[in-house]
Amino acid sequence: MDSPASNNTAVIGLLPDSHGLFFTYHFDEAGFATDDANTARWIWRSYDIGDLRARHEISAEPAMPAPVKSAFLSSAETCHVDLDEGWLHGDLPDLRHDESVETRGLAHFRFAFNERMLIGARKQQLRSVSLVRAMVESRSRPFRAPAELISAILLKSLDGLAADLTGINEQLDGVEDRIVCDEWQRERQPLVGIRRKLVMIHRRIAGLTNLFRHLDLAHRDDLSPALAEMTDRLSHQTMMLNHDSEQLQARARLLQEEVMARLTAQSNRLLYLLSVLTAVLLPMSIISGLFGMNVGGLPFMGDNAGFWTVTLLSVLVAATTLYFVRRLGSGL
Repeated sequence: MDSPASNNTAVIGLLPDSHGLFFTYHFDEAGFATDDANTARWIWRSYDIGDLRARHEISAEPAMPAPVKSAFLSSAETCHVDLDEGWLHGDLPDLRHDESVETRGLAHFRFAFNERMLIGARKQQLRSVSLVRAMVESRSRPFRAPAELISAILLKSLDGLAADLTGINEQLDGVEDRIVCDEWQRERQPLVGIRRKLVMIHRRIAGLTNLFRHLDLAHRDDLSPALAEMTDRLSHQTMMLNHDSEQLQARARLLQEEVMARLTAQSNRLLYLLSVLTAVLLPMSIISGLFGMNVGGLPFMGDNAGFWTVTLLSVLVAATTLYFVRRLGSGL
């Protein structure tokens, strides 16, 4: 194993060295990292893709074909997986990983490998790469070929997506329980956030599913047995996650529709009450307006019981109006 620099920060791979290199690992025949580069079966290098020194090193790599270099060093961050001249290369999204602050944003992981060399590149710490690198350091499992290590990185990334879906499923369980218990009033905003997160995750999974399906269809005859097995496994995993994300999207949509239906019913009840009050008070307002006119000839002006007579008349008219409004409402 080669550490990129002598300082502690560089040793753990947080900062690149003078060549834009985060770290280098050599793997022996058994698939474990070794310090003896002469006996290594294959090598893994990780670069900072935003570092001009790293881009110069990658462009000068003699073993990497020109089409692979062109795609690898492209300034556009577009997800793809392709096979050129025996090199499998791609640009895939992964979760950023910050050991000091929890960060769930996305970053891109670029890779290119053949049977003897794996070159990876990134701008930030990536969760899946960090997890696999920890496995290499601890010697918890062997990686006999670059395809095995890339497969492990991509599976860790999919495991992260699966964990996100599991968390969302638990959130939806809580929302559903509160809706059933008629405590739905505060669930609109959480459901909006859940659906937004599901849309982002589903786009990632659907994109990965299409990429691996394209790789399998376009290069099936060109893939080695190890790459074909890796592609089948990843394609199966992404299709399962795609199905799960679609199910969760449908469930979140149904819960949101139920909340909106209950909100609409509540609004209708309030509007009905307001309409009843308006209908009941309108005749009383008309009567009070008529008897409040400051003109001559108003009835009951000289009667001591005139106020109570007008009040009784207003109550009778209001009661009659309420009776007919209730009858009309019950017939709807």
